[in-house]
Amino acid sequence: MPTDLLTGPWALVVMSLLVLGDAFLVVVPGEIAVTALGAVASSVGSPPLWAVITCAGTAAAAGDAACYLIGRTVGTARWRWMRAPRVRQALEWARRRLDGGTAAVLFTARFVPFARLAINLVAGASRIHAGRYLCLVTVAAFGWAVYQASVGAIVATLIPGGPVVAVVVSVVIALALGAVIDLISRRVRR
Repeated sequence: MPTDLLTGPWALVVMSLLVLGDAFLVVVPGEIAVTALGAVASSVGSPPLWAVITCAGTAAAAGDAACYLIGRTVGTARWRWMRAPRVRQALEWARRRLDGGTAAVLFTARFVPFARLAINLVAGASRIHAGRYLCLVTVAAFGWAVYQASVGAIVATLIPGGPVVAVVVSVVIALALGAVIDLISRRVRR
């Protein structure tokens, strides 16, 4: 059965690795994994929703903290890809946003994949106080995990058809919500 893979002992580990990888590579489907497991948790009961949220939040905070450490130790211009015009533009945008309010930016960036990477690298390079950064990014990561898992859980509760249907519909809704957030963030940047 297809849900056996999503309810087995490795489901949370794989989801956590995807979320961690998503901190560095925006093409890794971390959000989709959390939403899918949220749907499975609600429709099947395994893994428990609290475990999905805990693992996703922990992995997201660890990934963001790792990006912060990279920014703090390497900076934002060391590698060639960091000097590309579009990347420089994104990093400058992140620097301006961080100057305007660290907490609001960290919370918002948690929901926008490339912005999240840029913000966390710049936060480290700007030497934002590590204790304050870790507290804020942890709260943001767990808020994001609750949101992502809840999308899946709510859809699974409202849509009949079992866990497979719930996962598919949840992923489509999560992708649509992500597209809306991306659209809004692009308009705000302009």
